Amino acid sequence: MVGELPSFSPAGLLEQLVEGSVDFVVVGGIAAIAHGSPSFTQDLDVSYSPDPDNLDRLGAVLVGLQARLRGVTDDVPFVPDGRTLRRTRVLTLSTPLGPIDLLAQPDGAPGYEGLRARAVPVELAGVVVRVASLDDLIVMKKAAGRPKDLVAVEELEAIQRLQRELD
Repeated sequence: MVGELPSFSPAGLLEQLVEGSVDFVVVGGIAAIAHGSPSFTQDLDVSYSPDPDNLDRLGAVLVGLQARLRGVTDDVPFVPDGRTLRRTRVLTLSTPLGPIDLLAQPDGAPGYEGLRARAVPVELAGVVVRVASLDDLIVMKKAAGRPKDLVAVEELEAIQRLQRELD
């Protein structure tokens, strides 16, 4: 049906990325949920290594998922392969498993290597992935500055305080 939203399966998307050997870190709402936020999200946000081989692997996963530009109804020639990923900084895509946002350099992030180094391994729906650290996630949410991100900052800072009290 035209205009029908795909079902959202973050686990399915994560599984595809892991099976494709993509080097990535989960950021955004799913990362906040992994840290204990009660928030809700309708997409998967990931930051990824800019290494050319990784871009080719990520592109292969996206092509396999038949990813297309989200919000573009015209028939625009678009192939989300490694070549395209080398020329983009942000892509918002739709897939049969749901929406995915690809961020080469999220606002406030320390660069991919720093983001990856501080990320924590988390099992999400049976798949172990790297999730942005709570500190990095807070900085990214503050840098984004949208009202919903600022609400998330308050939640994440409360989680951070609770974790410090427990330690």
